[in-house]
Amino acid sequence: MPASGAAATFPAAHVPSRGGGLPVEVTLIARFAPGQGDAVIGDALRRQRAHPAFVDALDEPSTRIGVMDLARGDPSSLYTFGVGAKGHPFHRHAGNRMFTAVSGSAGAHLRFSTASQAQIDADPGAFVDALHVVEVPADCLFSVRFGGGTWHQFMPAQPGSVHPALFAVSCHPDETAGGLDAATQARVLDNAADIPALTDVLPAAVQALLDAAWRQPASIATTRPSLDPAPVSCTRADAPVGGARAADAVDADSLLQSQLPGPVAHEDQAAVRLDAAQVGGATPAQVMDALLAGFVANPPVGVGRLMALRNLLVRPAGLRTSPLGCPASSLLSVDAPQMFAGRHPVLVERLGDDGRRVEVILGADDVHLMFRTCIGVRAGPDGTRLCTMATRVRTRNAFGRVYMAVIRGVHRRYIAPTMLRHAADHAVRALRQDAAVDMAPLSRDDPHRDVLWTGRADGVSR
Repeated sequence: MPASGAAATFPAAHVPSRGGGLPVEVTLIARFAPGQGDAVIGDALRRQRAHPAFVDALDEPSTRIGVMDLARGDPSSLYTFGVGAKGHPFHRHAGNRMFTAVSGSAGAHLRFSTASQAQIDADPGAFVDALHVVEVPADCLFSVRFGGGTWHQFMPAQPGSVHPALFAVSCHPDETAGGLDAATQARVLDNAADIPALTDVLPAAVQALLDAAWRQPASIATTRPSLDPAPVSCTRADAPVGGARAADAVDADSLLQSQLPGPVAHEDQAAVRLDAAQVGGATPAQVMDALLAGFVANPPVGVGRLMALRNLLVRPAGLRTSPLGCPASSLLSVDAPQMFAGRHPVLVERLGDDGRRVEVILGADDVHLMFRTCIGVRAGPDGTRLCTMATRVRTRNAFGRVYMAVIRGVHRRYIAPTMLRHAADHAVRALRQDAAVDMAPLSRDDPHRDVLWTGRADGVSR
């Protein structure tokens, strides 16, 4: 059964070693604004690649930025390494390890097996029995310590997403420690070591057992330390997102009506209703907090692929690029005038006097168009929460008009409703108390999760 918890100080996970070695310790330190994890990792990876000691191997690009000084009695070394959106293979090192890292904007899964080599030699299944997963939140600064010989693998929290897992600064306290073979020891003493040279990968026979174990993730011990308060209780934690109702093109009293006055090139709106059991009494502001986080942390894979194609096509024209679709792209902003809930960059926010409705405006201006998106959460009399996402676009030139003519249909029918579905999926899971339920997003084909889009295009005037 997975365990989760929050703490007033630094939340931590402590995993005892099955083989009698040092425990695994993972400590959460601080949280960045949504999307900043990806931004920090991207910048660090670019700088790492330019370093003269850069090595790209084992899906773990790395560089040695601090070498030993054995003449002065210092056997320590300092490295940087990154783990991308595909993760890296299970492996181990002879010496103890400690590092500080930043997680990507979908979070990271740190997988460990603390079985000793003697235990694995006697029974390869001991590796699987000793598995433990620590789930690190998105956009988080955290530290990790574990003993030499500890098998480990780092993965993004959402397989198939565009988000990297992490970037780390790692200290090897004693580069010469552990049972190194003669050739590796000679390389270490010559101050010519790198991370791949100090790495053993998992044997194929054990890998086959591991592959089978992942088909039953509920049987693997999992810990979810949290920097957030305990989530609101929910009576039907595993209920799918659904209960959509018809909506006007853009609500007449929407905060969006104050944005981009005059003729606009495109409008659309998606809406989804969360039932009372799914939100468990969370206020509209609490649902909004979880919903905005969901746009960044749980992006649809299909939308990510469309954005990658779009970025490739428009880059020669000097347009803004982002791995996320609108409105999530503006949630990665570093210069927004306001922060909703202290962590979500927004242009404007409005909270009803009775707290039963909250809206925020997201958006950005580019050379070819301006867009504004209103995310809204409204409380229903029966405890439900209606979540809406309405977008308005004004074009600035002929290229913008052509661009909107090409993408308005796919935005209306696929991008907007799919992004809202996935964000709502994330919000429901973030608000629930039952941490044992699988965190994977619900299928787009699930008949219970109908999201309705209605909209207008081509010269709408306000």
